[in-house]
Amino acid sequence: MDISNERLALTQKLHALVIDYWHDVDTNWGHKAPDYYTPDGVFVGPAASYEGREKVRAFYKWREDRGARTVVHSVHNFQAMLTEPGKATCHWFLMLYGADGTPVLPTHPPIQIAYMTDHLILDPKDGWLLTYRKFETWFEGGTPTTNPKI
Repeated sequence: MDISNERLALTQKLHALVIDYWHDVDTNWGHKAPDYYTPDGVFVGPAASYEGREKVRAFYKWREDRGARTVVHSVHNFQAMLTEPGKATCHWFLMLYGADGTPVLPTHPPIQIAYMTDHLILDPKDGWLLTYRKFETWFEGGTPTTNPKI
């Protein structure tokens, strides 16, 4: 299969965007995470969904207010496809490691492995933004993920 230079460039750019997003979540409580979404972007999690930047911001604020938690969102098998000019879909796997407390913590297998689907649009001012991100849990175990009681 021949992969075009355009697809390679798109994959690299959107993979970097995903890595930057999760790095912010893992090391900065997700303070910048809402900025990766369109104003009406949707974050669909296994236990709850959040529509709009302010709902996404409130979710990450809730996580921070819970207290010390160490997490690593590890991105694997990243795939990006241009679906039409200025629109892309990405699929990838998320391996989530997490536990309450500060490092150094005991190591365990991932607490969740999820198949991820992202839909993005290219904004002329802000670059690529998420319109939709969905977690589809494939494996789960051990430590629970963090989700507010809704």
